[in-house]
Amino acid sequence: MIRNHPSQNPNASATSSSFSSPSSNSDSRHRNHATTQPNWNRISNRPQRVPLEELVATTQSIVGTCPFMCPEKERSQRERLRDLAVFERLDGNPMKSSSSLAVKKFCRTISVKEVHASDIRPLSVLEDTLDYLMKLLDSSDRSFLVLHDFIFDRTRSIRQDLSMQIINNDQVICMYEKMVRFHVTSNHKLRRCEDDTTILSSIHHLNMEQLTKCLASLYNLYDINRTSDSVFDNEAEFRSLYVLLHLETHSHSTGESLSSWFSRLSSSIICSKEMCFARRVLRFFRMGNFWRFFHTVASEATNLQLCIIEPYIMEMNKEGDGQR
Repeated sequence: MIRNHPSQNPNASATSSSFSSPSSNSDSRHRNHATTQPNWNRISNRPQRVPLEELVATTQSIVGTCPFMCPEKERSQRERLRDLAVFERLDGNPMKSSSSLAVKKFCRTISVKEVHASDIRPLSVLEDTLDYLMKLLDSSDRSFLVLHDFIFDRTRSIRQDLSMQIINNDQVICMYEKMVRFHVTSNHKLRRCEDDTTILSSIHHLNMEQLTKCLASLYNLYDINRTSDSVFDNEAEFRSLYVLLHLETHSHSTGESLSSWFSRLSSSIICSKEMCFARRVLRFFRMGNFWRFFHTVASEATNLQLCIIEPYIMEMNKEGDGQR
């Protein structure tokens, strides 16, 4: 169950971690978190523009004050440059947007001198922005590729603002679960698109790459916010996705062995129905036992798990045909 906590660890940044270092909506209430202004002295000798990970590692958290989905300065600049996505255009005008349409873009490198609180969105605004994007995903009549391209970039921007503020509370867990769901369902929907296969292959690869990054951060968020041996409401299902990603021979997930990863999990997660299901499916797949594989998937898979498993059903079908 997702719980309230009196405080959080401001020095533990779950959103910039990896699988090798592990640590639905919720009724969780907002928790205060310790924040200070960036320590510019520590990065004074850095190049003018640095990757986000380096910036976060060399500064303390900043408190965002931007009240909009997109800072006004960025929105004005993108209006002048005609750099508005189709979902951001006011009445279809490629040079006009509004605070209710424009969403902050992901920035691969950030100029240290340009990091201002007014350009960073606080948690409440980030939550609203993510909800807006998820509603857009369900309501738009645009092609999925167009939708995916927009939401893919804007959710990375949300994660960027969370990282810069080092926010690791229960609300962020819910946000990361939503973003993982987006990437997992995209894995399913992208395979049904009828565009150029080379382009789709590249998009699929990038989507899987961001999925594994989101999962890594989510798992660390679970660990950072855990009390005693408790388990979060959706944790077992989201942990099981890591196992199912190993259905891929050249797994996108990590070079770490599953046995090592399992050794860090609690017994309640290991024994959960979601994790037991994932382990059985992986075992039957590797054994080539198509009947037990299909029977287990058909009777027990959640929609989220099925989106990961789906590509391997055809492979098992071929195995089954060869055994008949």
